[in-house]
Amino acid sequence: MSGERFVIPIGPQHPALKEPSHFEIFVDGEQVTGATLRLGYVHRGIEKGAEQRTWTQNLYLMERICGICSHVHALAFAQGVEALAGVQAPPRARAIRQVIAELERLHSHLLWLGVAAHEAGFDALFMYSWRDREVVMDLLELVSGNRVNYSANLLGGVKFDITAEQKVRILDGLNFIEERVHYYLGVVNTDETFLGRTRGVGLLSREEAERLGAVGPTARASGVTRDVRVDAPYAAYSEFPVKMVVSQQGDLQARFVVRLDECFESIRVIREILNNMPESELVARMPRRIPAGEVVSRVEAPRGELFYFIVSGGGDKPERVKVRTPSLANWGTVLATAPGHKLADIPMLVAGIDPCFSCNDR
Repeated sequence: MSGERFVIPIGPQHPALKEPSHFEIFVDGEQVTGATLRLGYVHRGIEKGAEQRTWTQNLYLMERICGICSHVHALAFAQGVEALAGVQAPPRARAIRQVIAELERLHSHLLWLGVAAHEAGFDALFMYSWRDREVVMDLLELVSGNRVNYSANLLGGVKFDITAEQKVRILDGLNFIEERVHYYLGVVNTDETFLGRTRGVGLLSREEAERLGAVGPTARASGVTRDVRVDAPYAAYSEFPVKMVVSQQGDLQARFVVRLDECFESIRVIREILNNMPESELVARMPRRIPAGEVVSRVEAPRGELFYFIVSGGGDKPERVKVRTPSLANWGTVLATAPGHKLADIPMLVAGIDPCFSCNDR
């Protein structure tokens, strides 16, 4: 088809897609020459629904934006409302919030590792990582009672404490996960078949990542030093800081390495918190009516920066809740890096940003 471009549509219903979206891939033979994306197939009206619910009811609604990173959504909302009310959660509550956030990061990265391995045709790694992530889910259930939507947050603090017995079991679970992540890091860096699908694929320079507004591990794998936990600490990150994990390589392999190295850092900081847990109440008193005003609340979700813009009119319900999820910020990197690759690389490029269509559309 000389002089014409051949368009391959993928989605919104397609065996390769876990959630609905619509890609148009422009190819010349097997060579990708361009790509477009359309989102919006699972719009649930959560932001509008928030205007009809009280501040407390919205805490549980925001958890439903994403099942994998439900805690950080509730945390971003709670911290924004607390800022409007001039209330700060007690030190022990902030530490527990950070423990749950880092356990959630471990769960998210292990889940993503399996999905990405499956896209690469490495189903053994997929099954291993998903088997091991069950350990993290068991720890989250041990503490919160839930494997998904942990409901750890209250406005002004947290719902539950971490007991001495739970601490021992969490530390044991972390020891097991740490050993497994070492194994996965070895696979990612040495397996020839896997390296063939990731090394040099999806190269994204630091300048291009900054121009496109990339966030999270996608940006840090290209040398962008951006992490809300470090740049604007929240919860207990000031008392228990994390080290930012950055790579200069900029390809798919670097995105794997950055996420796995982040797992080690999450394990380290959880241990530090559990061994130095501050003593205090778990909840601070919150007013039922939140003073009028507006606030931006930022947190570092497993996929990158998540921020909430919240407006209060002085009543018991918000006037506006706007959510910007990290997946939306990273989509541009997929479309920008796709040209020049083979069609078979597209599923890996998409998986490389750890996309969440549900978060995008809300």
